[in-house]
Amino acid sequence: MPADELVPEMKLTCKEASRLVSQGLDRRLGPWEWLRLRLHLAICDACAAFTKQMEFLRRAIRRLP
Repeated sequence: MPADELVPEMKLTCKEASRLVSQGLDRRLGPWEWLRLRLHLAICDACAAFTKQMEFLRRAIRRLP
Protein backbone atom coordinates (compact mmCIF):
# COMPACT_ATOMS: atom_id res chain seq x y z
CA MET A 1 0.00 0.00 0.00
CA PRO A 2 1.46 3.41 -0.95
CA ALA A 3 2.36 5.72 1.93
CA ASP A 4 -0.14 8.38 0.83
CA GLU A 5 -2.96 5.87 1.25
CA LEU A 6 -1.93 5.08 4.82
CA VAL A 7 -2.72 8.53 6.14
CA PRO A 8 -4.81 10.42 3.59
CA GLU A 9 -6.03 12.79 6.31
CA MET A 10 -2.47 14.16 6.47
CA LYS A 11 -2.76 15.55 2.94
CA LEU A 12 -3.65 19.16 2.29
CA THR A 13 -4.60 20.82 -0.95
CA CYS A 14 -2.77 24.01 -1.85
CA LYS A 15 -5.97 25.93 -1.08
CA GLU A 16 -6.14 24.40 2.40
CA ALA A 17 -2.44 25.06 2.95
CA SER A 18 -2.72 28.73 1.95
CA ARG A 19 -5.68 29.11 4.32
CA LEU A 20 -3.61 27.66 7.17
CA VAL A 21 -0.66 29.90 6.30
CA SER A 22 -2.93 32.95 6.50
CA GLN A 23 -4.56 31.77 9.71
CA GLY A 24 -1.16 31.04 11.20
CA LEU A 25 -0.31 34.72 10.87
CA ASP A 26 -3.28 35.62 13.08
CA ARG A 27 -3.30 32.78 15.58
CA ARG A 28 -1.25 29.86 16.78
CA LEU A 29 -2.06 26.76 14.75
CA GLY A 30 -2.95 23.60 16.59
CA PRO A 31 -0.42 20.75 16.55
CA TRP A 32 -2.33 18.78 13.90
CA GLU A 33 -2.77 21.83 11.67
CA TRP A 34 0.90 22.76 12.07
CA LEU A 35 2.08 19.23 11.25
CA ARG A 36 -0.12 18.90 8.17
CA LEU A 37 0.99 22.32 6.93
CA ARG A 38 4.69 21.59 7.46
CA LEU A 39 4.39 18.30 5.59
CA HIS A 40 2.66 20.05 2.69
CA LEU A 41 5.25 22.83 2.58
CA ALA A 42 8.03 20.24 2.47
CA ILE A 43 6.71 18.88 -0.83
CA CYS A 44 5.08 21.92 -2.45
CA ASP A 45 7.48 24.60 -3.68
CA ALA A 46 4.66 26.96 -4.65
CA CYS A 47 3.11 26.94 -1.18
CA ALA A 48 6.54 27.22 0.45
CA ALA A 49 7.19 30.34 -1.66
CA PHE A 50 3.76 31.73 -0.76
CA THR A 51 4.56 31.20 2.92
CA LYS A 52 7.85 33.09 2.61
CA GLN A 53 6.07 35.95 0.82
CA MET A 54 3.42 36.17 3.53
CA GLU A 55 6.05 36.16 6.29
CA PHE A 56 8.00 38.89 4.47
CA LEU A 57 4.86 41.05 4.14
CA ARG A 58 4.02 40.55 7.80
CA ARG A 59 7.49 41.71 8.86
CA ALA A 60 7.36 44.68 6.46
CA ILE A 61 3.96 45.80 7.73
CA ARG A 62 5.12 45.61 11.35
CA ARG A 63 7.97 48.01 10.52
CA LEU A 64 5.62 50.68 9.19
CA PRO A 65 5.24 53.74 11.44
